[in-house]
Amino acid sequence: MENQTTAIESLWDRVRDYIETRIELLKLKSVDKAAGLVSGLVTRIILVIILIIFIALLNIGVALWLGDLLGEYYYGFFAVAGFYAITGLILYLGRRKWIKGPISNMMIKKLMD
Repeated sequence: MENQTTAIESLWDRVRDYIETRIELLKLKSVDKAAGLVSGLVTRIILVIILIIFIALLNIGVALWLGDLLGEYYYGFFAVAGFYAITGLILYLGRRKWIKGPISNMMIKKLMD
């Protein structure tokens, strides 16, 4: 009888160790996924900031160049602003298809890997 009790206690210890190991593994996987997501997000934010600075300087250059061609510098800035107004409207109308969907899919894919 005592031998059977020892076997049950041994089995229970193994089950408890297994459960603790699985919980620890889930914690580590969660931390790994969160770290991967955050590091990817930070990298993309840095790249977007650099891209924004580049585009801003390029826009100033294009606006000045167009203004020189059109005779008044502010005409160039109006032309560039008009281009961005049209682009913004197009992006707004297609935001679910071109922005929300791909970003949601990317985040889900990153979390599921």
